Amino acid sequence: MRLQVRGKNLEVSDSIRSYAEHKLAKLQPQLRDDTRVELELAVERNPSISANHVAEATVWTKGPVLRAREASVDMRASIDELTEKLLRQLKHYRERRSRSAARGQANRDGGGFVTSNDGEPQIVKSKQFAMTPMSAEDAVLQLELVGHDFFVFQNADSNAVNVVYRRKSGGYGLIEPQT
Repeated sequence: MRLQVRGKNLEVSDSIRSYAEHKLAKLQPQLRDDTRVELELAVERNPSISANHVAEATVWTKGPVLRAREASVDMRASIDELTEKLLRQLKHYRERRSRSAARGQANRDGGGFVTSNDGEPQIVKSKQFAMTPMSAEDAVLQLELVGHDFFVFQNADSNAVNVVYRRKSGGYGLIEPQT
């Protein structure tokens, strides 16, 4: 982690700089070595603001840029709160990355299918039902009644097995096999 500390409306003392480096070192285990972290410490000059010691950080990760801002009556307290907020953000970011990586692995393993020990897709449920011939319009009504995304039926006109499905953009689709 490469930390840069700068001051706005104040001179950053060595003790505050080392305190900030010590506190933000807690982020190190969750960041890569080349991650850039900028910390800006400021004192608001408005006398009506009691929490006038502001610590603001920007963390450039491989993915999103994380930002946090904390203000209190003491600069050390602002740095403490800022560090805790950044740790929560990093934890959330890591959890999201690991969940998406797990989804990606499931897709590489066969589109999210359950696989057997030898890596072959495994059928985990089988269903049988009687098909009565019907029109595509009747099949759409049945689709709505059962509440599924698709409905398999025997087309009364062609006697072929067809599928009606609900389209993401609205409306319905019909799949008819060609022989």
